[in-house]
Amino acid sequence: MGKHHLLICCDNPARRAEAVRLLADLASGITAVDSFDRALRAVRDGNDVRVLIAGAIALDRTALPVLVRLKAATPGLSVIGLRKSADAGQEIALLRDGPCDHLAAPDDLAGLYAAVRSELAKGDLVAENAALLKDLRKLKSEQARHLKKARDIGEVYDTTVENLMTALDLRDVETFGHSRTVAKYSQVLARLLGIGDQDVLNNIRIGALLHDIGKIAIPDAILHKPGELSEEEWKKIRLHPTLGYGLIKEIKLAREVGHIILFHHEHYGGGGYPQGLRREAIPFEARIFALADALDAITASRPYRRAQSFQAAKKEIEAHAGTQFDPKTVDAFNALKPEKWERIRSETTSLLPHFNEFAELIKTAGK
Repeated sequence: MGKHHLLICCDNPARRAEAVRLLADLASGITAVDSFDRALRAVRDGNDVRVLIAGAIALDRTALPVLVRLKAATPGLSVIGLRKSADAGQEIALLRDGPCDHLAAPDDLAGLYAAVRSELAKGDLVAENAALLKDLRKLKSEQARHLKKARDIGEVYDTTVENLMTALDLRDVETFGHSRTVAKYSQVLARLLGIGDQDVLNNIRIGALLHDIGKIAIPDAILHKPGELSEEEWKKIRLHPTLGYGLIKEIKLAREVGHIILFHHEHYGGGGYPQGLRREAIPFEARIFALADALDAITASRPYRRAQSFQAAKKEIEAHAGTQFDPKTVDAFNALKPEKWERIRSETTSLLPHFNEFAELIKTAGK
């Protein structure tokens, strides 16, 4: 408990002296006066008085209203009245409606000591709580600032991912909008499979958007070759998951993002690439994405073939359950009717131009 200034207002010299001696170990300073006017000046002079011990001269009919106003105008001031009265009603009124926080009989030195110590401890707690509340407000302000900064960084991050995905689509007009569509499919499938963690769902979305980032290192002559690819060219194409993973590994993106980029061409029954993994050795998010990727590949238009219906996609996906696709992801896919998947695609791509229109834009930009 910190020490504070005490003020004793009592017209009895012996009682004042005894009170000063008694309370010396509780206070950093004690002012003892013999009139109420001097007590008022001591408080108003800014001595940081924490406890006023008010004798009869401060509690009479003339001084009492002034003392009430003084208490109201001086936050943190405690008043201990020295009063010997047989009238309990008057004492209760002083405590309930008047200025006193404690009452003690003038000769009850132990009671006075206990009352002063109690008021000082209470004042210390009030001051400590005020300081804690101030610190809490500061922390909340800093937290709000950090949250805003985190949101701003998150927005920049999402914008960067979206722009990078768009840049990849610009290289391959034939699959324009593919990344955005498979990202939506992947999130829907993940929810159907019981994944509710928003961070994981967002990581799956980012991984789906960036799944083909490795193709940025594949020459255009191979990516846009009109005829069949040679075996050597296919080897280079099959490098894109590993190349993509290498590009993002140092960025320390979330695990789900890296797993989708590296393992999205693995097959549940084996025979995929780059590592030829099978079954549960393939990360769950990559198994989810593999089906989403195939769904878009089957139902999207390409210059060399027409889009198939979602009903046809359903049959083809079911036919490859256990070989290309995890049967659990196929069951989750079948939980929605083909019409619902078609609606999801339509809602996702409604703001995108048709790839033929986009191709014309690219040709114009290249002239």
